[in-house]
Amino acid sequence: MSKLKIAVQKSGRLNEDSMRLLKDIGIYIDNGKDQLKASAKGFPVEVFYLRNGDIPQYLKDGVVDAAIIGENVLIEKGNDIKVAEKLGFSSCRVCIAVPKSSTYNSIKELNGKRIATSYPNTVQNFLKENGVTAKLHIINGSVEIAPNIGLADAIVDIVSSGSTLFKNNLKEVEVILKSEAVLAVSPLLSEEKQAILNTIQFRIQSVLKGRQSKYILLNAPNEKIDDIINLLPGMKSPTVLPLAQEGWSSVHSVINKNEFWDVIEALKANGAQGILVCPIEKMVL
Repeated sequence: MSKLKIAVQKSGRLNEDSMRLLKDIGIYIDNGKDQLKASAKGFPVEVFYLRNGDIPQYLKDGVVDAAIIGENVLIEKGNDIKVAEKLGFSSCRVCIAVPKSSTYNSIKELNGKRIATSYPNTVQNFLKENGVTAKLHIINGSVEIAPNIGLADAIVDIVSSGSTLFKNNLKEVEVILKSEAVLAVSPLLSEEKQAILNTIQFRIQSVLKGRQSKYILLNAPNEKIDDIINLLPGMKSPTVLPLAQEGWSSVHSVINKNEFWDVIEALKANGAQGILVCPIEKMVL
């Protein structure tokens, strides 16, 4: 059987999150230091460790079949490449930033200005949509320093926490796009390899659903069961089991982690006791 070739970022945070996801879906990689290619144990997959900016071209050319990559890189260098799955990690945004001392009221103020960026295509498209003409300085590396050395009046770069902008006396003024890690697919993917990718995507969906959910167990007075069930829809419906103590039941269900505290408070208000909340490793629906 052919092996599916998956590209991941060679180093950095995205690499760590990507390898963690592969491990969580049962794809174990033995990769030595500085190894650029490694095979999975017991699964038809090869992992290629590549520079982030090179991955879109490798996907287009069919050198790799799929990749875990930042959506912002695809938009910049491969917006014709299909995204099979959004992965929910490595979130960031591509932003315009200017010196803190600058007055900024609208995008029109960048007309005729100099902008330093590593994302020229993304910036040009955004400026064109807003009727703005500016001179771009393309920089690969520390874009944030450009205004401080007089090279540019503004920058466009990826931002996560904003701490790097703060350290360089810059302020964020526009968000061009929001990004996260995605599973991208080569347009040259064969039918045989598509079957392998389908299996991988099913496993990823199960892991992501687990990460987004919590398993909850609680004790409830029987006269409050209906009210509590209305708060806990679960996957189909909650499990209700009688306790040894008469008039009480144990309720088991699943809740969205983003709604956790609101649900817990509502449950307590309806008489729930002994509430236990556990992480879910995987969730197959």
